[in-house]
Amino acid sequence: MGKPKVDPVVWQPPKLSLRSTPKSNLPELTILQVNGRGTEDVLVSEHGSVYTGVEDGRILRLTADGRRLDTVADTGGRPLGLEFYPDGRLLVCDASRGLLLADRTSGELETLVPRGDDLRVCNNAAVAADGTVYFTDSTSRFDLDHYTADLIEHSGTGRLLRRVPSGDVTVLLDGLQFANGVALAPDESYVVVAQTGSYRLDKVWLTGSRAGADEALVENLPGFPDNIATGSDGLIWVALASPRNRLLDRAHRMNPLLRKGIWALPEAVRPKERACIWVRAVDGDTGRTVHEYYGKRDDFHMVTGVREHKGTVYLGSLHRRAVASFSR
Repeated sequence: MGKPKVDPVVWQPPKLSLRSTPKSNLPELTILQVNGRGTEDVLVSEHGSVYTGVEDGRILRLTADGRRLDTVADTGGRPLGLEFYPDGRLLVCDASRGLLLADRTSGELETLVPRGDDLRVCNNAAVAADGTVYFTDSTSRFDLDHYTADLIEHSGTGRLLRRVPSGDVTVLLDGLQFANGVALAPDESYVVVAQTGSYRLDKVWLTGSRAGADEALVENLPGFPDNIATGSDGLIWVALASPRNRLLDRAHRMNPLLRKGIWALPEAVRPKERACIWVRAVDGDTGRTVHEYYGKRDDFHMVTGVREHKGTVYLGSLHRRAVASFSR
């Protein structure tokens, strides 16, 4: 597939502070190797088993000690976000196939929302107790392989969608800049969505007098937010895949032809993510940062998935053949 064309839109990014990255405080990591590349998201069962999807389509399960690795399903596509569905199956956001359910015993797949004109890049989700699914369609312009084109173009075609158990799908929020992670409040009163391309988290109220209204929860993040998840501690954990690129921010403010030129460059010389490990936990009511962990490792970087479970933080990576964890 050839490289798609971009039609950049001028944008004024929020000003990045001079000290945008924190001091290194990353606890000691446990690295669990897997037999596949691109552990984009992580999901943890009550018994401590870790689920992740890899780029060849397989969904893997690791035992808590990392000694056993099983393939529980194969979507034949590119699984990204994973969640538990109320009936025990895995909900899978697959960028190539759509919104799926996978049986953890048989591997049998059911398609809830197929990939197509109405769903191009199914990325991440959160599931309510009644089976209602809140999920993102990152962009209607580009396939996952060219996600950086969406960040460069900044045309805002991402959406937050809702699928109710009857099968009806509605749009909760549109015009999003590469809609990515989704997290549901512990009491299901609101849902939060990450906009990777505009460095922010947005909240949509689901109940009460403000039902249907949306507002910014966190703005001007110092990195690119990817997957998010509500932890067992009730906080919203945010994977920051990479620190922001000041040159890209500057290019957004300038003539769009500059970004067309950047996109035309060979991939090897285009701006790249900076290798680090970076996660935050924020209060879903106020947006206040409660925890933040940052550091660098040669064997793990570009954290795209994060999950807090009973005091342990699990990490996935778009580029690595492993999942990681640390105790906070």
